[in-house]
Amino acid sequence: MAGMNLAHHLLDLYDAQLRRAARPDGPGCHVERSGAVVRQTGPAHAWNGVLWSGLDERTADAAIAAQLDHYRARGVPFEWKLYGHDGPADLGARLVAAGFEAEEPETLLAAEAAAQAGAAALPDGVELREVTDAEGVRQVVEVHERAFGTDSSDLGRRLLDRLAADPGTVPAVLAVADGVPVSAARLELYPGTDFAGLWGGGTVEGWRGRGLYRALVAHRARVAAAHGHRYVQVDAAPTSRPILQRLGFVPLTTTTPYLHA
Repeated sequence: MAGMNLAHHLLDLYDAQLRRAARPDGPGCHVERSGAVVRQTGPAHAWNGVLWSGLDERTADAAIAAQLDHYRARGVPFEWKLYGHDGPADLGARLVAAGFEAEEPETLLAAEAAAQAGAAALPDGVELREVTDAEGVRQVVEVHERAFGTDSSDLGRRLLDRLAADPGTVPAVLAVADGVPVSAARLELYPGTDFAGLWGGGTVEGWRGRGLYRALVAHRARVAAAHGHRYVQVDAAPTSRPILQRLGFVPLTTTTPYLHA
């Protein structure tokens, strides 16, 4: 299956498995379908938001109002995850008019896990470590805050929740240089689907451009393939998209977070 046909196939599969039939991504979260909207609701530190919608010009405004009521009643901020192929065409403008703020668009890409799982060279003195305990989570948070300049405390709580619920899981991988964590990336295995998700991929300044991103992609792809997932998917920032396309990832669509406090 080549080119555009592959992209269409993967996007249809992604929509069916990870959006319309989404499962909760952490303890204390639940996913439900409300009319033409699929949403996740959980604790304040969890990801709360709309995963899928099947709206048109007649139904969009009422659906937006219903989601605002739902999350306001629970006192949590939330995200409407809008994909480039979602309707109606002016849904983004309608969200902004309702008080949402758009963040930078990203590109949804996917690739076969086995094709990405080859060996990747690491610089001398660097090793990869799988995160399995609270200290590893602390190091992931530290790396993300240094790499992205953002508060990652909620991410840390989500990773700790996952480890507590399933002590055998590996939610993230660290690249460690002479004992110091310098890069971190997260892994989401979606049971019962063809996909695993690659998230994060933050590297501290001074270690960028040295192959750590590629090595973390390869390691997580190996884990995904070992768990029976055929594909890995990424929501890529503009800086990551060219790297992933050179590795063979196929662009499927765009995705833009619309946030409501």
